[in-house]
Amino acid sequence: MPTAARRRRDTPPPRTGNSEADTLRGFLDYLRTSIAAKVDNTAEPAVRTPGVPFGTNLLGLLHHLTYVERAMFLGERVGDWPATFHAAPSASVKDVVAEYRATVGRVNEVLDACAELDAPVPRPGGQGPSVRWALAHMVEETARHAGHADILRELIDGGTGR
Repeated sequence: MPTAARRRRDTPPPRTGNSEADTLRGFLDYLRTSIAAKVDNTAEPAVRTPGVPFGTNLLGLLHHLTYVERAMFLGERVGDWPATFHAAPSASVKDVVAEYRATVGRVNEVLDACAELDAPVPRPGGQGPSVRWALAHMVEETARHAGHADILRELIDGGTGR
């Protein structure tokens, strides 16, 4: 059994409304909050230190998810996906976290205007996939990278939990 100092401090999954949209958005927001908290207040240079040979680092994961949210829901084009895994050297942890949270806010405004899950995500210059598909994909994408962030944060300073 873990000692008190190493005990996980997990926040349980959300209790959402009964609708499919409430459930998808509730879990997505839960995961968004979890990964932002993993990055927030993590010290330099550890937040940028690769934890695996590919170069994955904690700050880069959140930077990447910012681009995924923008591409999926705001219609922004990304020319170099691998580059999104690395924040600019001049970007602070606070900058990257604030940009992610601002992007989430803009995306939530778009989602608030989507009445039907079957409707396409409205994007400038064209329509995207269905809102249902986009939300399910973002839950999967964010959960996968939140799992990576859990491991990286534990390697950095032993921090565990959501």
